[in-house]
Amino acid sequence: MENDTLTAIAGIKVGHYTDTDGITGCTAILCPGGAVAGVDIRGTAAGTRQVDALSPLHLVPVIHGVCLSGGSAYGLEAGGGVMRYLEDHGVGLRVGVALVPIVPTAVLFDLGVGKPGVRPAMSAGYSAAAAATAAPVVQGSVGAGTGATVGKVLGIAHATKGGVGSAAVARGELVVAALAAVNAYGDVVRESGLQARIIAGTRATPAGSEMAGSERLLSLGGVQAGPSSQLALPGPTPPVTPEQAFQHTTLVVLATNALLTKAEATKIAQLGQVGVARSLSPAHTLYDGDVVFALSTGTLAAPLNQVGVLAIEAVLAAVARGVERAVGLGGVPAMAELR
Repeated sequence: MENDTLTAIAGIKVGHYTDTDGITGCTAILCPGGAVAGVDIRGTAAGTRQVDALSPLHLVPVIHGVCLSGGSAYGLEAGGGVMRYLEDHGVGLRVGVALVPIVPTAVLFDLGVGKPGVRPAMSAGYSAAAAATAAPVVQGSVGAGTGATVGKVLGIAHATKGGVGSAAVARGELVVAALAAVNAYGDVVRESGLQARIIAGTRATPAGSEMAGSERLLSLGGVQAGPSSQLALPGPTPPVTPEQAFQHTTLVVLATNALLTKAEATKIAQLGQVGVARSLSPAHTLYDGDVVFALSTGTLAAPLNQVGVLAIEAVLAAVARGVERAVGLGGVPAMAELR
């Protein structure tokens, strides 16, 4: 495909607002013609807004955009800016006296990387929406991925830079695409046969590139960084500080040209979480708020399981691209800069 990102799906536009000074940002995914949508939330630290509209039992038939934002719960305000932009351009649900754009929003925590007092506001969401185009998605340390990091089991000093990644896969006329803002507690892995190789995550030392293995560390019940490349393990589990506990969450938006109902879109979002679980080690922890949205803008009849399997494939590729195309910010290096 000439465009192998989320905007390969007709009717989808993506734009970013990036603040490299505050090291935060937001990403607007617009579907002005409306999209049938579903959601699946697996993390126990999720921050969301207007996701009730995605329930198959909810009155609203379609949504008009999704906003992904840094800034923790403060970043939910950016969703209002995306709404305002769509309203200004005549897009939304007509409710008699007003037009109400439906824009589910989810946030990740990046306050510990840049300036904690700087968070995406309504103006940031408006700017991201105004920048949205159908061109291939810009990836890396941009938008909601500006302050994203991965591998924080030993704290931010051992972390690696995360970011936004996007990928699309096709089988004949059927296309399924994903956009991921990768900001995980654990590592990002790439599958190779029966093995999974860490491509970004918790570094054994703050100055090194050797991976410590987040899942291995957690399985031992205690993690303590030693003075050199050696880790003092096992040991008593140190108390998790607020800085460690809330610096996470990976957000994903799936889109397809397949015709889906809201219940079917919800199932695709659930299957998308399989991709999250296979690309993060571990995923869905106590400190992650992992959320997957699934959007349908097309009319193509396709087997639901086929759409779901392609969704898994797209998520795997998008998450990997998020860390591979990241750049170091706020003292957190990207893996591409360490090798």
